[in-house]
Amino acid sequence: MSAAPSITVASYNVRKAIGTDRRRNPQRVLDVLHEIDADIVALQEADKRFGGRGAAVPHELIDDHGMYKPVFFGVKHRRALDRMPGGKHVDSLLKINTRNMGWHGNAILVKQHIGVLDCAALDLPTFEPRGAVLAELLIDEQPVRVVGMHLDLSGLWRRRQIRAILDAVSRRPQRMPTILMGDTNEWRDVAGCLKDLEPDFHIASTGPSFHSRHPVAALDRIIVDKDLHIAAAGVHMSPSARRASDHLPVWARLTG
Repeated sequence: MSAAPSITVASYNVRKAIGTDRRRNPQRVLDVLHEIDADIVALQEADKRFGGRGAAVPHELIDDHGMYKPVFFGVKHRRALDRMPGGKHVDSLLKINTRNMGWHGNAILVKQHIGVLDCAALDLPTFEPRGAVLAELLIDEQPVRVVGMHLDLSGLWRRRQIRAILDAVSRRPQRMPTILMGDTNEWRDVAGCLKDLEPDFHIASTGPSFHSRHPVAALDRIIVDKDLHIAAAGVHMSPSARRASDHLPVWARLTG
């Protein structure tokens, strides 16, 4: 992104759009995203966990909002019902919405002017289903790669997952500046899975983002490779953000 203007990126664990009042309210998530006004957003827990595992923030609501478009990964969580005779009609019969936004809850939203060059859904090693999403984007004729992730609660599996993500990035046919964003579930600043990112990446100093009512842990992180400069970074702490999820969104302004 040499000589390119700055871009703002953000990461937000939206907790399936369930706020600290235990109510599901997707509109609050969009209101917070409007406040941040980031060019690219990585979401975690963007899909419901049970039933059809459809998007926690309905596609129609995002379309009406008009600010963002989701990157379409073309994947669907398979269920036992899908393998049964007539399984493709089960969703309509049960009135279940299975139109997910991403992969294992990870999704990427981009502003309307940003082009999508390529994308991929990544499977990650773990005991429970986990994944990450990768999008290669074009911003003002400059390519940038973004990975959205939600890592395991186990430190051992987090390190394996980071390694799998870095391996997937290294296998991409084109080299471009890369940004990793998401809920790392890593309480330590410079240890655990984050240490494996050295020396090629550096971590934005955003600050603690969890719990949104009284943030004490920097679980949500924005990690950028050394081709990018972190001009500014922080946690978005508006009253709306404190209600919309148990995590606060983190953001960073980047330049080439």
